[in-house]
Amino acid sequence: MSEQKPQVFISSRAPEPVGPYPHARRVGNLLFLSGVTSRERGSRTIPGVELGADGKVASYDFAAQCHSVFRNVRYILEDAGSRWENIVDVTAFLVNIKKDFPTFNRVYAEYFGANQPCRTTVEASALATPVALELKVIATFD
Repeated sequence: MSEQKPQVFISSRAPEPVGPYPHARRVGNLLFLSGVTSRERGSRTIPGVELGADGKVASYDFAAQCHSVFRNVRYILEDAGSRWENIVDVTAFLVNIKKDFPTFNRVYAEYFGANQPCRTTVEASALATPVALELKVIATFD
């Protein structure tokens, strides 16, 4: 039996990576997504984020960020040949877990009603871009 080489994927719809890494990497029947945020491809726009003149976050709509992150995850999954229903594990990084966790749970439940992957939610003091949420996802292939 020949060993399958890992494949890397860059989605044409998800935001460009902010470093030297792919959107996803397939190893066997598993797809590992790099951290996904709410940024938009080809734009400096971050849905749900208002930046002040100093470039720092002035205010944010956390629910809008959640919807955008989930949309970007879906783009990456589909462009790599997997699908939303194949998600088996989610790690969520929230910048303000006390404030945003109830909203995260509510929006998360809208997307994961039937498919309930394992999930870990942690607070991060900061993320690489001025966002309040980042997801790390593992999915399978049919």
